[in-house]
Amino acid sequence: MADRGAAGAARRPGGRAARCGRALAAAGALLLAAACGTAGGPAAASETDACPAPPEPGAPPRRVVTMDGGSAAILHALGEGDRIVGTAAPDFFAAFDGPERAELDRIPVIDEGQGNREAVVAAEPDLVMGVHMFQFGTFDGTPTVHELSGAGIDVLVSCSPPGPVSGLGETEEFIRNAAGVLGVPERGAELVERIERDAGRVPEGRPVRVLALSAPPGPGRPIGTMGGTSLVNGIIARAGGVNIAEGEGADLAQLSAEQVAAADPEALVVLTGFSPMPEEKLIAAVRASPLLSRSTAVRDGRIAVLPQSVALSPSVLNGRAVAGLAEVLHAPER
Repeated sequence: MADRGAAGAARRPGGRAARCGRALAAAGALLLAAACGTAGGPAAASETDACPAPPEPGAPPRRVVTMDGGSAAILHALGEGDRIVGTAAPDFFAAFDGPERAELDRIPVIDEGQGNREAVVAAEPDLVMGVHMFQFGTFDGTPTVHELSGAGIDVLVSCSPPGPVSGLGETEEFIRNAAGVLGVPERGAELVERIERDAGRVPEGRPVRVLALSAPPGPGRPIGTMGGTSLVNGIIARAGGVNIAEGEGADLAQLSAEQVAAADPEALVVLTGFSPMPEEKLIAAVRASPLLSRSTAVRDGRIAVLPQSVALSPSVLNGRAVAGLAEVLHAPER
């Protein structure tokens, strides 16, 4: 049986190599560090430990800097893209195409990487937005919430809910908060409804066992995957699957080869954007892995591909990712 690729945002043929040392998705930054072979990863700053409440400005901000292209795409979808005076991490735009991608590419880029504090402040924003707290002070050179607030700049960041993630609630809350700050709450509600329509209904029946990974398992090494508090877990659950690492109470998790073999995943989600391998070679390497080659997932060809910029953080494409993954998980036997 041939591999089944998810439609829309859930399948991006002909992927490109990741560039180590850059945070392509803030929510996956630690996993990116591991995938690039760096030691340890970013250190937490004290100011980044608590996610701030949404600001309540006296008037909608005129000048907005986004710490990532995903936040910029949300503002564009809300019809407020003209407020963006600059964005960092434009790699997030890679998941878009057509006229939408062309419009996003016109947004000024102030930093190709994580968002240098000097570049952010020099843009003179009223508001700085980001999809994850990792973007604020966790990486060297990025501004902390404390620094921005001290400069009179409001910060809006997506805050992960406590406990296991079972849907797209974080994304939808971030959108509603952004729309409220910008003074267009009705557009926020419309965008949330659009994402829900894109996602569709949760498929009925027994959930399909799923393993998410960004690289082929190495011999004798733990398998890096996404745990129960990650947005990936919510996308899998909403698509009618169950993440075999759901019980791990963290965004990032490690499973032993014995745990994976015992769970026997029925489908795989390959996260692109971390591995230096081209997408086709990455999928082939995952399929050929001694640990996974005999799994039900590989036997039945249930392998979905999700760009990390859509799977790991709030995005207007989250709903399409759910629908594309559901198509792979619940396709009829051939």
